[in-house]
Amino acid sequence: MRQRRAIAGLAAAAAAAMALTACGGSGGQSSGSASGGDGDAASAWALTGGTHEQIWKNSFDQWNEANPDQPIAVDWFANDSYKEKIRTSIGSGNAPTLVFGWGGATLRDYVDAGKVVDLTADTADVMGRLIPSIAEGGEVDGKVYAVPNVGTQPVVLYYNKELFEQQGLDVPTTWSELESAVDTFKAAGITPIALAGASKWTNMMWLEYLFDRVGGAEVFDRIEDNEPGAWSDPAVVKSLTMVQDLVKQGAFGDAFGSVVADANADVALVHTGKAAMLLQGSWGYGTFMTDAPDFVADGTLGFAAFPTVEGGAGDPSAVVGNQSNFWSVSSSSSESAQTSAKDYINSLFDDDYVQAMVDGGDIPPTTGAEKFIKGSDQEEFLDFGYDLVKNSSSFQLSWDQALPAATSQTLLDNIQELFALSITPEQFVDAMNATIQ
Repeated sequence: MRQRRAIAGLAAAAAAAMALTACGGSGGQSSGSASGGDGDAASAWALTGGTHEQIWKNSFDQWNEANPDQPIAVDWFANDSYKEKIRTSIGSGNAPTLVFGWGGATLRDYVDAGKVVDLTADTADVMGRLIPSIAEGGEVDGKVYAVPNVGTQPVVLYYNKELFEQQGLDVPTTWSELESAVDTFKAAGITPIALAGASKWTNMMWLEYLFDRVGGAEVFDRIEDNEPGAWSDPAVVKSLTMVQDLVKQGAFGDAFGSVVADANADVALVHTGKAAMLLQGSWGYGTFMTDAPDFVADGTLGFAAFPTVEGGAGDPSAVVGNQSNFWSVSSSSSESAQTSAKDYINSLFDDDYVQAMVDGGDIPPTTGAEKFIKGSDQEEFLDFGYDLVKNSSSFQLSWDQALPAATSQTLLDNIQELFALSITPEQFVDAMNATIQ
C-alpha cells in the first residue's frame, strides 16, 4: 500500500508474483512467530502469495519506518493455515490486532460475539476513497467493522482468442452461444472450458452466476436470509440442471475432477491452447501474467462478462466474486494497539498504493481510479474489470464466505457431487434445505 512514500520496485515485484488471493488456497506454515494481540504493540497476520503479499509487505515496512512509535508486527500464513489459526485465536481472545478477512458470515459472527470493534467513526477518510459497493462488504447492520485492503475481485470469463479465431467463433454472450461453442471446440478436440473441479469452490462460481442470471439476486438473498425451503426455488433447480447438462455435454472434459486450482492447472490449460475458456476470479489475471507473460502481452488472452441466460430474470450487469479482502480490528487488543491499527487502516489507498495495484494487475476498489488505469500496461483488463464492478447492479460475495462455515462445507461437498453427476438436482436441493436453521 502507499504510506506517504513511493513504493520503489513494487511494480516489478508484483508482475513477477504468483496468483492473487482467491476463495480457496494452499496450506502451509506461518513464516513468523504468530503472536496474538497481547501487549501494547499492534500486530497483524497476513496471507502469503502473489501481488497482494507484495503490496501488504511494502505497506507494513513503510508504515513501520514512518511510524516508529506505532509499529505493527506482521506474521505471514498460507490461506488454509491462516483460516484454521484465526478461528482459534479469535475464540481465545488472542487474535492479532489487525484481523484479515473476507467479510460475509464470518465477519457477522465476529461482530455478534464482540470480537471486532466498530470502525465507523475512525475510518471515514479511507471509506470515502472506496467504491460504495466494495466498502459495503465490510459493513454489518450499517456500521463499519472491516475496511478493504486490496483490489476488488469479480469473477470473469477468460478465453484464448487464438483458439476462437481458429474455429471462427466470437466469445459467447448468451447461454445458447456458450453451448454452441462447447460443441464446436469438443468436435475440434479442444477442451471447451477449463475447470479445476478438485478445488470445489471453482465449480461454485458457475452456480453463483447461473442462480443470478436465471432468477435474479433475490434467489440467493433468500438463501442467505435462512428462509425455509429457499433452495427449492425453481431458479435453483433450473440452474442445477443447466450445469449438469453442461457437464454431460462434455464442456469441462473428462478429467476436470482431478484438476487443482492451487497448482494453476486450470489457467495452464488455457494459455497452452488445450482449453478455450475459463471462469475464474480477477486474481487469475495475475496468474496469467506470471505463468504466461507473452500470452498476455501479445493479446491472446481475452476476457468477458458471464453470458446472459435467455428468458432469465437476472440483471446481466450483476457480478459475483469477492468485493475485496479486509482488515478488522480485534477488540481484545490494547487501546494503544487498536489506535495504531486504526491509524494504519485510515492511511490506506493513497496514490502510491493505487498505482502499485494497477502495476500488478489488481483492480482498484477506489473511486476515480481511471487516471491510474489509463496508459498502464494492464489497461485493457483493468478498464474492463473496473467498469464491470463500478456499473454492476449487485455484487454477490462468494457463497463459501457469505454463508456460515458449516453450511459452506456442506455446500462445497454437494457442489462437487453435483458436477460429478453423483447426485441429482433434487438431492442437492434437499441436502441444502436441511442446512437452513
